[in-house]
This record gives sequence, structure tokens and C-alpha cells, in this order.
Amino acid sequence: MTDQPALMPEEIRIARKFKVDGKVQGVYRTPSPDDFQTAPAERLELSFEGVPGDRHAGFTRKSGGREPWYPRGTEMCNERQVSILSVEELAEVAARMEIGDLKPEWIGGNILVAGIANLTRIPPRTRLVFEGGTVIRVDGDNAPCRFAGAAIAANYPDREGLDLLFPQVARGLRGLVGYVEKPGVIEAGETVTAHIPEQWIYPRS
Repeated sequence: MTDQPALMPEEIRIARKFKVDGKVQGVYRTPSPDDFQTAPAERLELSFEGVPGDRHAGFTRKSGGREPWYPRGTEMCNERQVSILSVEELAEVAARMEIGDLKPEWIGGNILVAGIANLTRIPPRTRLVFEGGTVIRVDGDNAPCRFAGAAIAANYPDREGLDLLFPQVARGLRGLVGYVEKPGVIEAGETVTAHIPEQWIYPRS
């Protein structure tokens, strides 16, 4: 027990909840569950398992290098059903890599949006509500890896080291991963509203 008084919410809150609108620029899915790179689609049909037939679809998934607290291959809930990328952030990464273009499908994106500033920094628990009624709950940012860097490098065979450069320059710009909270269909041209929850820093004492 401690005599230290508990911190009131007003003392630790750093941001109030709010919402911001963006626009869907494109939707993508993997041609088969074995593919990493996605391909443009006319529409994206989402179920509670994610994008049916997509590489990352499923209620559960196997743990990997991102989950060192589990033995590799442990079955766990799938909070990474959908990858959301930003037009503005992809352009920034391309500029940092000094390449002409960075297409969302090269790095496995499912949904490309524009107009939401600092998309990758959107906090967990944010609800992405699409105009057609579909809702994706954000789990968090998607850490850049060499595997995605290799996919980019394959499109620039005259440049060496892009596979390693991508993880170095894309941190904080790689987009988000999330899971389907409300199934539906997403198409290019839709408005998407990010409902940002209240945020605070956890006080350790």
C-alpha cells in the first residue's frame, strides 16, 4: 500500500478524443494466400476474418519475430488482418530512399488513404469508419522490415542496399495494421473517418 494519491485523469490526459477525415485512394489484396505483394482490386470485401483469401486473413495467426514473448509459430489472435497505408507517407519514404515511386502493393498494403496527417502515429483503439459502413479497429503501427524492403528493391535492380535502407528510413511511416470490427465493402473514393480515442501516458508510479 502507498499513501501517494492516485493521479486524476485530468493530470495525465495528453489529448482528447476527436475525429479526422480522409479519402480512400485504392484497395488491394493478395492474389493468393502465398503472396506477400498485393494487387489492385475494384473493391475490398471484408469479413470478421479480414480479407477472405488474403495472406493475412483469419481469426488467428502464427506468432513470428514481432512476438518474441511467444515461441515462433504459436497460435494467437489475429490483430494484423488489414494493412493501411498513407499516400503522403509513402511519398516521404520514397523521397528518403531517393526512388521515383513506392507503390502500396509492393509492401503488401490493403487500403491506401490520403488526407489523414501522420497516419502511422494514430494510436491503438482508433476506429476507422468507412463511408459504406465498414469499420476497422487499429491495433498499432506496422514496423518496417527487410522483407518489405526486398520487395521494393526488386523494382529498382540498379540500386543496391534498398532492402536494408527501407527499415532505416520508414520507421514511423510504414502505416497501420488492424482488424475488422464491422464487416462490409470498401471502395476507392470513399471517405474514411478516424475516430481518435482519448490518449494518455501511463504513470508508472
